[in-house]
Amino acid sequence: MTREIRTLPVVEAGPVEMPFTILSWSEVFDRDTTWNEHSHPFHELLWNERGTSTAVVGTRVWTVTPSLGLWMPAGTLHSGSATTGTWCRASFFGFGAVTSISLTPVGVEITPLLRLLLERLADTELPMSSRAVTEAMVLDVLTPSSHELLLQVPTSDLLRPIVEAVQADPGDPRTLTDWARHLGVSARTITRAFNAETGTSFARWVAAVRAQHAVALLTRGWEVDAVAEEVGYRSASSFGAAFRRTTGLTPGAFRTRPDHRL
Repeated sequence: MTREIRTLPVVEAGPVEMPFTILSWSEVFDRDTTWNEHSHPFHELLWNERGTSTAVVGTRVWTVTPSLGLWMPAGTLHSGSATTGTWCRASFFGFGAVTSISLTPVGVEITPLLRLLLERLADTELPMSSRAVTEAMVLDVLTPSSHELLLQVPTSDLLRPIVEAVQADPGDPRTLTDWARHLGVSARTITRAFNAETGTSFARWVAAVRAQHAVALLTRGWEVDAVAEEVGYRSASSFGAAFRRTTGLTPGAFRTRPDHRL
C-alpha cells in the first residue's frame, strides 16, 4: 500500500470564520499518511482515539497518543504522519477567541474528563447554550502537561549514523563505547555532540527513541514483555523503570486492550 502525501498551506496566525469557538475533526486512516510542513491560523489540540501519530517542529518530534495530546499554537510550522489504522482527533481553537495555553508546542494529558468534553463538542447538533458551557469547561481543564513524548533529533554528520541506526532499530545494543570505536572518535566527542544538539546524553536520547517506539507498539496491544524485548531491554522490569524515567508514566498507561488492536 502506498503512502498518502497530503499538502496543506502555510497560514499565519489570525482570526478566521469558524462555526464554533472549538471545532472538531476526526479521521481514521486506511493507509500511512504524511503531511507536509504547514501551519494553521488557529490553535490546534492533536490527540488520538486509537493508535499513534507524530508531529514534527524543526528537529523536535512528538508522539501523539490516546492519553497524551499535543497543543500546537496558531502559526507554528509543523509536519506530521500517521500509520494505517490510526484514528486521529483534533480540536481547533479560534485565534483571538481563545488564548494559547503555551507560546510553543506542549504536551497535554488527555484526561477522561477532557476526552468526554471534546467528544461532546464533536456533536454539531449540540445546542449553543450547552456548547458554550462545554467550551468553557474545556478551556478550564486544558493545561500543559509535564509529560510528553518528545525527541530532539540530532542533525550533524557525526551523529547521523547513530540516529539512523537507532531509529531503524531501537533495540540496537551498541553502547557509547561501541559507537566511538565504530566512528573512530572518542566517547567524549560523541557525548559533547549529543549534549550540544539535544541537551541530553547519548543514553537518555536512546531511551527516548525506545520510549516512542514502545508507545507505538503498546497502543497496538503488544504485551509489555514483548515490547521490552523489541526495544532492547532484558526484562519487563528494566524496561518499565527506563520508560518511567523517560516519560514519567508506566507502560500500562499506553497499552491498548487486545480487542482494540489495529
